[in-house]
Amino acid sequence: MAETPWILSNSLVTEIILPFLLVFVLIFAILDRAKIFGDDKRQINAIVSLAIALIFVTFSKAVGIVTGLMPFLAVLAVIILVFLILYGFFASGKEGLEINKGIKIAGGVVVLVALVIAVLVVTGYWDKLKDSVSGSNVVLSTIILIAIVAGAMAVVLASGKSKD
Repeated sequence: MAETPWILSNSLVTEIILPFLLVFVLIFAILDRAKIFGDDKRQINAIVSLAIALIFVTFSKAVGIVTGLMPFLAVLAVIILVFLILYGFFASGKEGLEINKGIKIAGGVVVLVALVIAVLVVTGYWDKLKDSVSGSNVVLSTIILIAIVAGAMAVVLASGKSKD
């Protein structure tokens, strides 16, 4: 049974319409926020944004760069969102619940390390890193060990300083 192609996978949509909309909205937002042409000049901002977006989609190399970056941007946005949600558990300061600053920092570091490990596992690089560390590559293993020890010492020394 043949699969029906989805409308969003059509090359007209992925190579012209979506990049055009992205560039148009970004340029319009920048011009509107910067007020280069003055206050309340939304029509001028729209015309300039339209011209730039139309010129943009005529160059396939530029469109290729942007469409190549979009999956990375989407994945990075999700990673940042997950970090902010997890960090919010440690950093939230609601009434009656005040968390020590050191615990907030430690929680943020733990969340960041866990998120980096999760991304490495999901992308498949965790096994490569594990194999290179446990393998015969002594130099890389030593560098990673020194980095971990230096990081631990930095955390201990930074947390030991008192603010008088």
